Amino acid sequence: MYGNVIDQLIDALRVLPGVGNKSAQRMALHLLERDRSGATRLAESLVEAVEKVGRCGQCRTLTEHEICAICRNERRLSDQICVVENPADLYAIEQAGSFRGKYFVLLGHLSPIDGIGPEQLGIDQLVEQLKTGAIGELILATNLTVEGEATAHFIADKAKALGVEVSRIAYGVPMGGELEYVDGGTLNMALQSRKSL
Repeated sequence: MYGNVIDQLIDALRVLPGVGNKSAQRMALHLLERDRSGATRLAESLVEAVEKVGRCGQCRTLTEHEICAICRNERRLSDQICVVENPADLYAIEQAGSFRGKYFVLLGHLSPIDGIGPEQLGIDQLVEQLKTGAIGELILATNLTVEGEATAHFIADKAKALGVEVSRIAYGVPMGGELEYVDGGTLNMALQSRKSL
């Protein structure tokens, strides 16, 4: 519609999650009309990130080093590992600011229909870390989906077989939430995961 180069840019922007044709078109036109220096910075940053960013050799998160800053940090608790599905989950927990252990990033969840098994998630690598005997607690923070729950149970079974204590993050009513506005599924989970005071 606009010409081959502009159409390619719009199509390229559509690879981003949540970006449809209209949003991609608006972004492309904005960059070309009003912020060409921003477009150049964006292009250079994308190329550099694709070339330099890989996976941490210990926790599998995104990093430009062989071992990420969290895994290298000697002040982190090395006997506690929190298992998450993706780097965005790791960043969310880090932003909360209270977890002081280390992580293991699965890069997905078990999904046999999509051909994603334990091998694709690096569960063997996690089990090897657990076999060292240095891990006292494994915290499972997979998403509350059918696949996330199945993944958590699979990992829990492996960890328990090695004598590692396993816990699951709590879920339920959000802080500041009013019960009348919380959906039934969330209320049921909150009641099932209640704790003594």
